Amino acid sequence: MPTALILTAEGFEDIEVLYPYYRLQEAGYITHIATPGGKSVTGKHGHQVEATLPLKNVDPGEYDVLVLPGGRGPERIRLYCREEARRIVASFMDAGKPVAAICHGPQLLVTAGKIRGRRLTSYPGIRDDLEAAGATWVDEPVVVDGNLVTSRVPPDIPFWMREFLRVAEKYVESRMRG
Repeated sequence: MPTALILTAEGFEDIEVLYPYYRLQEAGYITHIATPGGKSVTGKHGHQVEATLPLKNVDPGEYDVLVLPGGRGPERIRLYCREEARRIVASFMDAGKPVAAICHGPQLLVTAGKIRGRRLTSYPGIRDDLEAAGATWVDEPVVVDGNLVTSRVPPDIPFWMREFLRVAEKYVESRMRG
């Protein structure tokens, strides 16, 4: 079965974690959630999610796809687990594995140094940060740039996940063929 990893932390945007979590499971992915301390975290709107493991224990080689939700989660990951986040995100990007990021999630792509020359979108408030890191920012519901699928805000989630699952399916099929 294919595997998915979601990175999040306290203050995440609830729907940006819950929607991909259940949608990936529905599509047949074994889906894990990694948090800074490996403990449950609470979203901005009060939903709690249980962590599968702490970021420091993540082996990116065990996963096929990565999801980077927004809210305050990415900022807190950068504050408390910067090196772990850099290692995990860079590994996925370097391997060409599918990565989905929404809202403030692309902040972790900046931390990993993996957006120079890439075309993407995000919550408009971090546009300057992404452009300063070398990305081309566009204001569209979903942007697909190779293995990277980005989106802006919760109303864009259906478009984001539809495109991400297309990219992920192609990757998993090619991996299965060897």
